[in-house]
Amino acid sequence: MNIKKKLGLKIKEIRKFKKYTQEFVAEKMGIETKSLSNIERGLFYPTAENLEKISKILEVQPCELFDFEHHKSDEELKIEILKIIEENPDKIKQIYKTLNAIL
Repeated sequence: MNIKKKLGLKIKEIRKFKKYTQEFVAEKMGIETKSLSNIERGLFYPTAENLEKISKILEVQPCELFDFEHHKSDEELKIEILKIIEENPDKIKQIYKTLNAIL
């Protein structure tokens, strides 16, 4: 996945978490809803000015829009989980309890 798509997904994710509509954010930014939709779908890359507006509206630091860690593939996540377990053998029970609580 390219950076435009990752950025768009992150913006959409935060916007939905805040329960903001595309119309609301686009209006606050002074752009058309279609333009925001194109940004969220990764078709267009927002200008620096619009990135700043988005971060202010969504109440996040601009760098948070580029935190894509959670967009890793399932296989990458499995490898990282196994690495955590291998590096923390004394915490296996805690890791198990935490995972079990989530599930």
